Amino acid sequence: MRIVGHLDMDAFFAAIEERENPSLRGLPIVVGADPRGGKGRGVVSTANYKAREYGIHSALPISKAWRLSEAAKRQGRPPARFLPVRMERYAEVSAHVMETLRRFVFLVEPASIDEAYFDLSSCESYRLAEEVCRKMKCAIGDEEHLTASVGIGPNKLVAKIASGLRKPDGLTVVREGEVASFLAPLPVRTIPGIGPKTEAELARVGVKTVKDMRSFSQQELRGMFGKRGGDLYEKVRGRDESPVEETYEAKSVGEQETFEQDTGDSSFLTERLRAMSEDVMRRATAEGFTHFRTVVLTVRFADFETKSRSHTLSVPTNSLAVLQREAMNLLAPFLDDRENPLGKLIRLIGVRVEKLEQFGVHPQALLIE
Repeated sequence: MRIVGHLDMDAFFAAIEERENPSLRGLPIVVGADPRGGKGRGVVSTANYKAREYGIHSALPISKAWRLSEAAKRQGRPPARFLPVRMERYAEVSAHVMETLRRFVFLVEPASIDEAYFDLSSCESYRLAEEVCRKMKCAIGDEEHLTASVGIGPNKLVAKIASGLRKPDGLTVVREGEVASFLAPLPVRTIPGIGPKTEAELARVGVKTVKDMRSFSQQELRGMFGKRGGDLYEKVRGRDESPVEETYEAKSVGEQETFEQDTGDSSFLTERLRAMSEDVMRRATAEGFTHFRTVVLTVRFADFETKSRSHTLSVPTNSLAVLQREAMNLLAPFLDDRENPLGKLIRLIGVRVEKLEQFGVHPQALLIE
């Protein structure tokens, strides 16, 4: 019998801030860019559940989050507290949480800084798997003073969906024979890989729930979504054969910055890129990553057109100088007509490293929430 668990920390960044600053307890908390009185240009990284009551959520423009907070304030509700991202601290707490997981289960696959899959098959029953997860959640609460939501299912797909249904501090068990009925009433957006555009396409043909989507054949879904349609056909039926793998490889460690004013100033852009590269190396080193091979640069223009370019080195390196050099080489074409023939101003740049390596330490993936 295969049994898989998925742990998802609740509003992780905001929960850490509230834990470490008692004066924040009970208040709506937003972790992300500086709102600058509604003129900030970044996004929300995490919002706690109080802030979510205002409509504030991850990836929301920080300026809109500020306006929602101000609207709540006018209604006599407490305004949100806006806090900067402290990624190194969050990564440190994440490492502690993963260590706690490994005391209860043998095989753990970190999926991001605040979530992980783990194999519960050795429990040989869902009853015992649930008991193990309850003890795991209690240990995280006692040791870290944080809550986590856990899903248990016959595969990674079902476990992940289950972990998100009863947040915060939830525990949802879906046995193998219950998968079809569990998924049927859920909105299609619940299925990983279905974003707002796909959701809108499906809504146009009257598909709103997983059950609705099951009425399409595999061929029909391939016709609608190409190769991805075959994958969606399997997912809406709760099928997933992907293994839980301890040798998880972090996809990337990166930083990005949205500028207060759109700019074409090459000196300013190169200075910010150098500083971001230093931050990336600091974060990677803090997580025990020793080498990288790929450098990726992202540029977003003032009209929101976004382009990414990358370069993979012939051999891995841990050199900041190499990272900065490669990042500059990737940026240069955006400062002339090779990548920017219309001379558009730049709104955002980001740099990240991929193909990460580490020795003697379990990888902990870093994602900006």
